[in-house]
Amino acid sequence: MHKIKIATLSAFAFSLSSCGASDEPAAPLKKTAEELAYIADSSPIEKARLDTAISPLFEDPAMSETRAVLIMHRGEIIAERYGEGYDEDTRFISWSMAKSFTGALVGFLVADGRLVLDDPAPVPAWQRPGDPRGDITLRQLIHMSSGLDHTEVPEENGKTVYEADTNRMLFLDGSGDTAAYAEARPMEAEPGEKFEYSTATSIILADIITRTLTKSEDPKVRRDTAMRFIRGRLLEPLGMDGTYFEFDANGTFLGGSIIQATARDYAKFGEFLRNNGARKGAQHLPVSWVQFMRTSSANDPAYGGHIWLNKKRPEGRNQVLFPDMASDTVFGALGHLGQQIVVSPDQKLTIVRLGKTQDDVLRPMSDQIGRIVSLFPTSK
Repeated sequence: MHKIKIATLSAFAFSLSSCGASDEPAAPLKKTAEELAYIADSSPIEKARLDTAISPLFEDPAMSETRAVLIMHRGEIIAERYGEGYDEDTRFISWSMAKSFTGALVGFLVADGRLVLDDPAPVPAWQRPGDPRGDITLRQLIHMSSGLDHTEVPEENGKTVYEADTNRMLFLDGSGDTAAYAEARPMEAEPGEKFEYSTATSIILADIITRTLTKSEDPKVRRDTAMRFIRGRLLEPLGMDGTYFEFDANGTFLGGSIIQATARDYAKFGEFLRNNGARKGAQHLPVSWVQFMRTSSANDPAYGGHIWLNKKRPEGRNQVLFPDMASDTVFGALGHLGQQIVVSPDQKLTIVRLGKTQDDVLRPMSDQIGRIVSLFPTSK
C-alpha cells in the first residue's frame, strides 16, 4: 500500500471534463489505481467507495484542514492519506486527545494499588482542615465532576481569552507550575454535582500520577520519573516510538493537551483501547479499567473516564461524535481543532483524523468520520 499526499489530479481532470458545449454536469472521472493506492488491497470496503468517503475530508472546504487520515481494521492499516507537507513521520499535536492518555496512565496506578478511585484525591494543597477540596475523589476528577471552578474557554459576557483558566494555566501566569494553578482554584459546586470539562482537571491528574511515583519536588526528577513510567507502561509496550510528552517547568507532564505523536502512534493507542488494554496477546491495562473508561459518567452520558462516548448529551450541551450514525459502543479521544481517534470495537475499527478545523465548524468533519464508520459491517 502506498501513502499519498492530497491528490489534485482528479480535481483537475474533473474541471477539464466540465468544459464543453454541454450544460449537463460531467460525471467525475474514475480515479486511477495509483490515486487509490493509499487504500490497501485488503480493505473490506471497495476502494472507490472508501475513497469517496475519505476524500471530502481533504477536498471539501467545509472540512478544512485535514492533514492526516489513517484507518485500521482488524489491526491492519487499510488506508493512510496525508495532506501536502505531512507524512507518516510527522508528529501532530494531540490537544485534548492527551486526556485519554492520562486516563489510561491513572489506570495503571489504580491496578497497581497505588491509587484508589473513591478515595480523596492525594493533592497536598487540599489537605488543610476544613478545605472542601479535600473531599474530591479520583473518580470525580476522571469524570470531570470535581466541582472546581475551571473555565476551559472564553465565555460570552464572561472570561476573555486571556482570563480563561486553560490559557492562563498553559500559556500565561500559570505556565511555570500548571498543577499549582489548577489545584489552587476554588470550588463552585459540590464534588460530583456538576460536569465541567476542563484541561486543568487533567493537569491535576498528571500531578497526582507524578507525586505517586516520586516525592521529589525537583522538576528534573519529576520529569524523568514520569517519563520512565510513561515509556515503560505505555509507549514501549505499544511500540509508540514516535510519541513525545511535554512538560512544564515544574516537571508536570501536560496531560490535558500537549502530546506530540505520529498518526500511526495515535492509531496504536486507539487499537490498545479497542483491545481492552491488550497488545499482541499481552494484557497491559486491566480490562476492567478500559471498561470503566468506556462507561458513562453520572453527569454526562457522552463522557466516560477521560474519553468521549458516542451517546447523546443533555440538552444545551454540544453534541460530540455522531450518535445518530453509529453504535453507542463507539468512543473517541477528541482534541481542539478536530483531532480525533475514533474507535468502534464492534467493527474492529480505529480511525485517526488530524488537522486544523475550527471548533465552531467541526460538525461536517465529524459527521464525515461517522459516514466512514457506517461503511464497515459489524465484525464477528
